[in-house]
Amino acid sequence: MERSADWLDQAQGDLIHARHDLEAGFYDWACFSAQQAAEKAVKAVLHRAGVEAWGHSVADLVDVVGRSQPVLADLPADLMDAALELDKAYIPARYPDAHPSGSPRRRYTRTEAERMVGHAERIVRFSESLLAAA
Repeated sequence: MERSADWLDQAQGDLIHARHDLEAGFYDWACFSAQQAAEKAVKAVLHRAGVEAWGHSVADLVDVVGRSQPVLADLPADLMDAALELDKAYIPARYPDAHPSGSPRRRYTRTEAERMVGHAERIVRFSESLLAAA
C-alpha cells in the first residue's frame, strides 16, 4: 500500500511540533522534532517512488532519493549538509548519556534549534516539490 501522503502529513505535523518546541524553549526537542520531520518527508518521497525507505538517517535517505531518481543525481549540496546536521540530533537530543555530562535540555541552544528547524523546513519543502511533480 502506497502511503506517501500519510508520511508527508506526519512530517508536516512534526515540523509544526518543532516550531512550537523552539518557541517554548525546548531546544533539544525542537532539534529532534526537526530531524523527525525531515526523515518522514524524505520517506514520503521514497514511498511514492516505490523504493524501500529504511533507517533513520536523513542523509542516507536523501542519498537513496538521489540514486533512485537520476534527474536528482546532483542534489543541492546544502540539502545534504542540512541532512547530515539533522542526523546528529537523532540520539543526543533525547538521551542524557549521549553527552559527557548534563542533560540534553541543557546542551542545545536557541540558535542551534533555529538552524535545525530551518534545515527541516528546506527538506520538507524539497520533498513536497518532488511529490507534487510525481
